Amino acid sequence: MQHVLSARQFDQAAIADIFERTDFMQERLASAEGRRQLAVSHLGEVAATLFYEPSTRTRLSFESAAARLGMGIISTENAKEYSSSIKGESLEDSIRTVSAYAGVIIMRHGDEDSSERAAAVSPVPVINAGAGKGEHPTQSLLDLYTIRQETGRSQDLRVVIGGDLAHGRTARSLAQLLSLYPNNHLTFVSTSELQMGQDILDHLEERGTTYDQTDDMFSAIREADVIYWTRLQKERLADQSLVSAFSINQAALQVMKPEAVIMHPLPRNHEIEASVDTDPRAKYFDQVQNGLVVRMALLDMLTA
Repeated sequence: MQHVLSARQFDQAAIADIFERTDFMQERLASAEGRRQLAVSHLGEVAATLFYEPSTRTRLSFESAAARLGMGIISTENAKEYSSSIKGESLEDSIRTVSAYAGVIIMRHGDEDSSERAAAVSPVPVINAGAGKGEHPTQSLLDLYTIRQETGRSQDLRVVIGGDLAHGRTARSLAQLLSLYPNNHLTFVSTSELQMGQDILDHLEERGTTYDQTDDMFSAIREADVIYWTRLQKERLADQSLVSAFSINQAALQVMKPEAVIMHPLPRNHEIEASVDTDPRAKYFDQVQNGLVVRMALLDMLTA
């Protein structure tokens, strides 16, 4: 694997390899000796985080992952304003420049085709850390890892994905990964204006993955094994009156199955009430921890 650009590049075997490496990272981080071994495993290597859009979890988890593997880190957290991009430098020229300093580039950008453009000119691995409203493949890997961790499987699942599905790149990538496994059924919960893109629905049909769409949150979550909620992307909405996401609250908890798993890629606004955080089914902060080890596994794999 040379780059990580899209959820569609993975098959079951590739994901199994990534998750095996992730389990290894998890095990090593649990002991002081294991952490010391990891900390010298990639000495002399450098990772660059090139972020043209805001990020907390993704950027910091990648930087933490690199640091725990012994890599040096160079970073810009607002490349749109504080890089030569503001002088008119093309993305391609920026990538060629950064690749002279780093052995792997982790990039977030507002254009959906940005990661493919970067990979086309980069002599070093490029990781898509979020591309516009297109994809966020590393988030989907940590999401699937969390699902497997909490349910014990990646197939035979009823998964509800709700929120702003028209602009939510995390939901798009997760749906594609879930389509790799048999007997998964997806229910998309949203308003008519914010439904999942037709390209993803077409992909599910090609894969033979069943799905349905509804605006009735309560009926959808009643039989769900996994409830994956997302925020409305205010920064991408022309009509701000749509910012009224369905809310996972105490009433919603009452209709969920006792063993259901509640997930969210974060950040959240009002779509999951803070009172839900103490419910044992809430796993969104476990996702944050899993993001670290999954990204360690990816960096280890790409720079081996």
